[in-house]
Amino acid sequence: MKEIDVTASVPEGSRDVEESLVESFGRCVGEAMGWPPMAGRAAGVLMLSETPLTMAELQERLAASKGSVSETTRLLIDNGVIERFKESGQRQFVYRWRADAWVGCLEHQRQTTAQLLDFAESADREGRGLPPVQRERLEQMNEYYRFMADRLDGLLAEYSRSPTSGVGGR
Repeated sequence: MKEIDVTASVPEGSRDVEESLVESFGRCVGEAMGWPPMAGRAAGVLMLSETPLTMAELQERLAASKGSVSETTRLLIDNGVIERFKESGQRQFVYRWRADAWVGCLEHQRQTTAQLLDFAESADREGRGLPPVQRERLEQMNEYYRFMADRLDGLLAEYSRSPTSGVGGR
């Protein structure tokens, strides 16, 4: 597996480590997850932030519009890595990295796979009268998503029990 130098694209001495990591998140994590770079950068900002951030603070840190940050935070919430909430006595929502973000990420992958399994099962039933080559491909798709869903269920259960999962506390 190729090792990634998170500071390779950052001129020496021009940015601090946090900024370098945020940019690397945008490039590496965003790309790997199929997210736009802004979502990767936002994930980096929130993962490294010691406190929850308001929409305005995220806009400032990302140098982005409210609409762009709103869309980005929705994507990250849907992917299970951040949460939006109101702090006690406050009027505005804030965003923070979930304590169990990697569990949330795995849950999102499991949900997506479950949706694809539902489709594969339906397609397999509908395609029963098709020629053998097409039937075989539908059966393979069904078996693939069944295999993946089963494995993801096991991985999710196993990882959720690990002490580093973040389940059960902040």
